[in-house]
Amino acid sequence: MKKYISILVLSIAVISCKSKAVAVQGSTSQTVAPKEDKKVIEKYYDNKLDFSTLYIKASAKYVDEKQSQNVTAEIRIEKDKQILISVRFLGITMAKALITPSAVSYYEKINGTYYEGDFTSLSKWLGTDLDYSKVQNLLVGEAFDDLRKGKYTQTIVDNLFRLDEEKDANLKKTFFLDGEKYLVQKEEISQPSENRTLQIAYSDSKNFDQGTLPTSIEINAVQPKGKTNINLNYNNISFNEELSFPYSVPSGYKKVTIK
Repeated sequence: MKKYISILVLSIAVISCKSKAVAVQGSTSQTVAPKEDKKVIEKYYDNKLDFSTLYIKASAKYVDEKQSQNVTAEIRIEKDKQILISVRFLGITMAKALITPSAVSYYEKINGTYYEGDFTSLSKWLGTDLDYSKVQNLLVGEAFDDLRKGKYTQTIVDNLFRLDEEKDANLKKTFFLDGEKYLVQKEEISQPSENRTLQIAYSDSKNFDQGTLPTSIEINAVQPKGKTNINLNYNNISFNEELSFPYSVPSGYKKVTIK
């Protein structure tokens, strides 16, 4: 069960109609060697996606130390309000989640179970501190945290701006931004004392009228109990359509409590 929920919440394993956005040719190759820039964070926020809704069809691969699974995912996002994620295997819906700022609801087919609650228990279960903004930001290639609220040491590594948070030695956060569009290329969150690390890398982005969106996301999580890898590839993307968010738990499913 957990592999499907990991894909759902980490964002899949891993989203009358207006016109679909048309992609403009774009590239993620880093051609600009950055120089020290005191306005990196300010420039990063100048390039955030501007949209009301986002629809994504994706392929996802989940790998841990015991198994590997290829699935497809449909992601629907109403910005800052709700996210609906469906994970399918061979065309059959295996799991579905509705995520809002105040609640997380999901069900999975194999064991016929469902969950309704908030992010607190779910974060403890997955070993990663999650909230609505973090899930949404992960899916659209934006920094987990509001970078304007932190203090960072800035260096240049492999032609990328590296921002290391100075706040807490027991919780290390690092963000890597490119020197051309100031977009997030990679972010790492680690708890050295607990041997936990979460790394997210973005690539193969496309340019749209609404901004730049990565089309490939690799998520690597390391915990004492083992390693997990999730690869997401966005195959179909459209912005600002009128979307529905249908979600209901099938009858007969058993409610679970996450501890």
